[in-house]
Amino acid sequence: MFNLTRSRMFAMKTAVMPLLAVSAMVFLAPVRSAAQTPAPGTAAKSTAAAKPAKYTPPRMADGRPDFSGFWSSSTATPLQRPDSFGGREFLSPEEVAAFELSTRRNDDDRVKGAPCVAQITNSNCAPSVGGPRGGPGGVGDYNAVFFEDWKKVVPTLRTSIITDPKDGKVPPFTPEARMKVEAAREYQRTHVYDGPENLSNMDRCLTGNQAGPPILPGGYNNTLHIVQTGSHVVIAAETIHDVRIVPMDGRPRDGIRQWLGETRGRWEGDTVVLETTTFNGRKNWFFTGDLGNTGARADEKMRVTERFTRTAPDILMYQFTVDAPGIFTKPWSGEIPMTLSKFPIFEYACHEGNYSVPLILSGARTQEKTAAARAGSGR
Repeated sequence: MFNLTRSRMFAMKTAVMPLLAVSAMVFLAPVRSAAQTPAPGTAAKSTAAAKPAKYTPPRMADGRPDFSGFWSSSTATPLQRPDSFGGREFLSPEEVAAFELSTRRNDDDRVKGAPCVAQITNSNCAPSVGGPRGGPGGVGDYNAVFFEDWKKVVPTLRTSIITDPKDGKVPPFTPEARMKVEAAREYQRTHVYDGPENLSNMDRCLTGNQAGPPILPGGYNNTLHIVQTGSHVVIAAETIHDVRIVPMDGRPRDGIRQWLGETRGRWEGDTVVLETTTFNGRKNWFFTGDLGNTGARADEKMRVTERFTRTAPDILMYQFTVDAPGIFTKPWSGEIPMTLSKFPIFEYACHEGNYSVPLILSGARTQEKTAAARAGSGR
């Protein structure tokens, strides 16, 4: 069966995405800060708690910190803590290189000789689970050139993006949510190729998780373009075409349910705080794997709180909390020190090159005809 899922995503992107006309954009040249490294044999300590007062960010004309520019959430650090770290919150300096190497891959397989770190997000150590694509090098797999390779762990040396709960794991589903997810997955198992609506939102070029909320990095295209005005903050994601236009002027919510929810922002000192509610429940969220239109979905009870604080010339500390009592048994939080990018975001011509959906569906129809012909012939 033809299975060229997301093949259109990997065409080399040549046209730079036009700058948003919302505001003049301030482009800041990157200055890479070296993470503080603890002495050998000592536990690595988080730099996330560093007081923002130690760094004075550039200011807009209204005196607010200037976050404008291109920021990358790309990291080798997984969302959840691998069991292989035995519950440890931080990597040791000696573990960093091996961990980063274990997340790399080449066109044939993962890097030869790289240790396999258990339960790494998007691990290249083993075939994908629950999907038709197989492992690295299988049908529908990605060519390594399209990955953001050579990823680094977060400067804080955390073993997971999740900071709370302390075990670095996403809390369990509620019983009700688990029943819904299992029912959806069972339905999807036999109806995955019935029509375009059954394919994932990524396959259909509708939404991606890199835009948030919360902002979660993927294998590629993790750059965001942030633009500020006196009344709005705009977050444009390189993946798909998601743009979040966030009012900062205290206006009430419209109450219209949206794919990415409805976000309102405020300032707390030098920190931008975004609160998002009113999700439409149609966006795939966490742990969907290759299961198409299933997984834990945002619902009317979900609230996501995000905080952006510029802590260094090239670091924008991003922190988030997901409070979804209809999905998870308790709230959970995480953080990603985003890094200033030297490159702009590029056009992500997803719909324009989206051959996957018709090829997947035509392949499924061909399989059905072949099966029917064999049944009719008695073979």
